[in-house]
Amino acid sequence: MNVFPVETDFLPVHSRSNPFQSFWMGGYECTDQLNAWGNRVDFLHITGHLQRIDDDYRNLDPFGIQTVREGIRWSQVEKRPYQYDWQTLAFMMERGRMAGIQQVWDLCHFGFPDDLTPLHPLFARRFAALCRSFVAFYRSVDPYSTLIVTPINEVSFLSWLGGDARGTSPYCVGQGWEVKYGLMRAYIEGVAALREADPSIRILTTEPLVNVVPPLDATPEQLAFAALAHDNQFQATDMLSGRICSELGGQPDYLDVVGLNYYYNNQWIAGSGDFLPWANEGFDPRWRPLRDLFREVYRRYQRPIVLSETSHPGEDRPQWIQFVARESAAVLSGGIPLWGICLYPIIDRPDWDHLTPWHQAGLWDAEGTSDGTVTQQPPHQVLNQPYADALRKAQAVLARVQNSLISQAGPLPNF
Repeated sequence: MNVFPVETDFLPVHSRSNPFQSFWMGGYECTDQLNAWGNRVDFLHITGHLQRIDDDYRNLDPFGIQTVREGIRWSQVEKRPYQYDWQTLAFMMERGRMAGIQQVWDLCHFGFPDDLTPLHPLFARRFAALCRSFVAFYRSVDPYSTLIVTPINEVSFLSWLGGDARGTSPYCVGQGWEVKYGLMRAYIEGVAALREADPSIRILTTEPLVNVVPPLDATPEQLAFAALAHDNQFQATDMLSGRICSELGGQPDYLDVVGLNYYYNNQWIAGSGDFLPWANEGFDPRWRPLRDLFREVYRRYQRPIVLSETSHPGEDRPQWIQFVARESAAVLSGGIPLWGICLYPIIDRPDWDHLTPWHQAGLWDAEGTSDGTVTQQPPHQVLNQPYADALRKAQAVLARVQNSLISQAGPLPNF
């Protein structure tokens, strides 16, 4: 067995202990972004999660899910500069406490107040102030529990969506780097503010995990272009840890738990828009197993890893979760500290821009028509039984691996 060494001495103190209440997690789509048409969406309401949060949390129990990803919706919290409304957060915290659910909080999940964009000169200052207010309020309600925060979700994707694809604010083309730089300035100042307010806070980064490949029979220029595009996925995390753009103030200790978001379309051919099929039925030599992508990240950062988002739409959900379980079992057996898998979304969600069709990618589907139209608000959630059966089998597979590792080496270290 090829085992990666786990050297704990070089890790920040935070990264040596696993803060998660359960290995399997659920993520509730919480975006409050301006979509491609300039309309504000609010997916905590659209999906019905905020209205039926007690039922949603209760439904997790048979699957042993005790940790969830939630979001505060910055645009709703800060309607006027530096004035914060934490009523919804208080409500959600109380429902989580009553259900025994650990909540991991996204502070910016693609959305920010109407008067801000990542290119605004005060964006970072406003975000740091939000972080301070969030900690002050959170600790006034819950002084003692472990607080896990994702400051800004998917900087890599958001900077492309808003800086190159005109899919959200600031609706730019050719300014992806500038948007990323602005987001990471805010991210780093936000982490500094969070840690100043509460040094015990854990930081969970959540960035896409991708494999960008050249065309077959590629020229040297195409090979170089694909290699650069692949390496660019690490820019945000490199900034946070101070590897690049040191003027932003990133530090190695700011990199705590590395969250990786991986979906069926996360491997593609550079410059073409074509994806490599996730099951690799054609045995394309450019396709890489998920376990190899995890290893690449672990070699680079030597930090614990969480599969912070993963799902597949439609009828392939059972096959997808079995694939994820196999790859994760190999990662665990290889000695890499994989601390969790988050099913995202755990309940169904629609398209951002058109609000239909619904993706049918959750463990629970929004009840509607066969074409993905949902008319009832809030939508009634229906368990997808094939996905549920496959998930239980996947959980059993990983439990056997974890138990085997414990029996071979004694209790697993916290790394």
